[in-house]
Amino acid sequence: MLNARMINILRKLMSADQPLTSEYLANVIQVTSRTIRNDIKELEEILNKNGALVKSSRGRGYELVVEDEALFRKWLKEMFQQDLSTVPNCSEERVQYLIKRLLLTEEYVKLEELADELFVSKSTVQNDLREVKNILKTYEIELEKRPNYGLKLKGKEMKLRFCMSEYIFSRKEIDSKAEILPKEEMEFIHQVILEQVHEHQITMSDVRLHNLMIHIAIACKRIRSGNYVSMFLEEIHHISRHKEYEIAKNIIQKIQEQLHVLFPSSEVAYITIHLLGTNMIVHSDLVEQEIESYIDRDVYQIVTDMLEVIENKLALGVNHDKELIIAMCLHLKPAINRYRYGMNLRNPMLEAIKSSYPVAFEAGIIAGMVLKEKTGIEIDAHEIGFLALHIGAAIERKKISNRPKKCLIVCASGVGSAKLLQYKLQDKFSTKLDILGTTEFYKLKQRSLEGIDFIISTIPIHDKLPIPVIEVNAILGGEDFKKIETIISESDEVELEYTNEQLVFLNQPFETKEEVLEFLCAQLQRLGLVNETFKQSVLEREAISPTCFGNLVAIPHPLVPQTDKTFWAICTLEKPIIWADKRVQFVCLLSVEKNSKADLQKMYKMLGGLVDDYKKVQQLLKCQTYQQFLGAFLNNQRV
Repeated sequence: MLNARMINILRKLMSADQPLTSEYLANVIQVTSRTIRNDIKELEEILNKNGALVKSSRGRGYELVVEDEALFRKWLKEMFQQDLSTVPNCSEERVQYLIKRLLLTEEYVKLEELADELFVSKSTVQNDLREVKNILKTYEIELEKRPNYGLKLKGKEMKLRFCMSEYIFSRKEIDSKAEILPKEEMEFIHQVILEQVHEHQITMSDVRLHNLMIHIAIACKRIRSGNYVSMFLEEIHHISRHKEYEIAKNIIQKIQEQLHVLFPSSEVAYITIHLLGTNMIVHSDLVEQEIESYIDRDVYQIVTDMLEVIENKLALGVNHDKELIIAMCLHLKPAINRYRYGMNLRNPMLEAIKSSYPVAFEAGIIAGMVLKEKTGIEIDAHEIGFLALHIGAAIERKKISNRPKKCLIVCASGVGSAKLLQYKLQDKFSTKLDILGTTEFYKLKQRSLEGIDFIISTIPIHDKLPIPVIEVNAILGGEDFKKIETIISESDEVELEYTNEQLVFLNQPFETKEEVLEFLCAQLQRLGLVNETFKQSVLEREAISPTCFGNLVAIPHPLVPQTDKTFWAICTLEKPIIWADKRVQFVCLLSVEKNSKADLQKMYKMLGGLVDDYKKVQQLLKCQTYQQFLGAFLNNQRV
């Protein structure tokens, strides 16, 4: 049985068109040359039984010789079938693999080799390479093809390094034995950064600190192999004006002394770019006005424009939240720096943000659209997720600071009973309830109900009123309190008001995301609910960030509101389908009313609860009729 190092050695030997020295293998796998020699001895014993051998040439190194192609290929297939975790099993995983594979070699790689490694056809690899090209294009990296040689990446060293940090070195699954540098060197870099952070009173999140450490480690590794970042002198001069340049020089000086790696000025500028790409807030006790003076005026204007558009589209009521404005400004300034230099920052919380704060994530997408319109910078889902965190925090603050519900008491049994009722309600609900007064029923029509959220009445009121009426007993009991608590806390136990039997399609046989969206959009157009631009807007939104949230649920929706009312079109599938990187069997196509001023937080909370409720999703997937579906969704019956 091969261990992880032996698999790595074998892959290196298979991909090389010339012998590899033990020193080279030790360097790329981050172990000693002695460990490599021992691993190769064990590897050769296994290969000898399976149609291949490792040939050793003095002064040249090791190379793989396959004597029985069929036997060797059969063994390879069996070996990788036993270790499925090392073999991608869907297009998305193959794309990740291909990017890593191409980044990790400076040699040409043939299409046939990639097909053999992935155990798929050449045509499948060619299809996957189309997506690889699209991803690499964002780093200005080309996939160079050379007849009879194969494929190789071509791009600026700095861009290659950014891409490496994203797709190879910053992943959680990296084994500690595969560190970029030896463990003690990584720890030293980490310590140097921490010292500078404390000395210059920099506030830096753990994610960004780790990101900076990884980039410095990559720089060390690449410099040692003779690869340097190229940068125009004018660029270096411009970057050196920032105070972060001096901090970068301090960090680099200590690393040069300890690790014996000589960083040229272009490399110092390169590290400065990463410092510019972190959130640096000096002195946490700054007053608001001082922080605003630290913020770039242009950035401040962009943020206020973002929040204004978000308010117009989603009506969240957070556009004047000062804490939100400051937080987004302080985040956006370094984010713009990152994107100017083609840098990226992975958001390890992205999936959790999308599923837990769907409204905030949609607000983040809108913010991204405004940013693109104002600056031409197009941010990705990871950056949108960071903006969504700030917006989500503002939404939570608004919930906490919400005013108490205002009510009016209607009582027919006299002032004494009305006052007793009032005092009992005040005692029970305290700051949650603001009682504006009491009145008899016959005087109710004379009262203005403006600003009142609901009425508490001890008698039935059959007249249609613009606000809810809660009927209670004159002597309040437990059930009465529950009714009032429900409307105060805005319980989710509501009717399924956003859909109907015409909009629910159960146990459909579709096999792809495209088929599902085509079907649902066609049905909505047939019913006259949407026009021909609706589907395109849904696809545009999907392209920004897939709307699959886990638990077999996807909630697609148009990029901008398209319809005159809010509704859901729901489709359950016979079997799960692949939707981006997740399996999906329950699809809720959501359309929000244009220029809506309604509070849709309750609706989004209901959908968010569905994403988290595995049992309910399983119930809904079993439903055969709309009545069963309705009952299961509202928990009135079991399927």
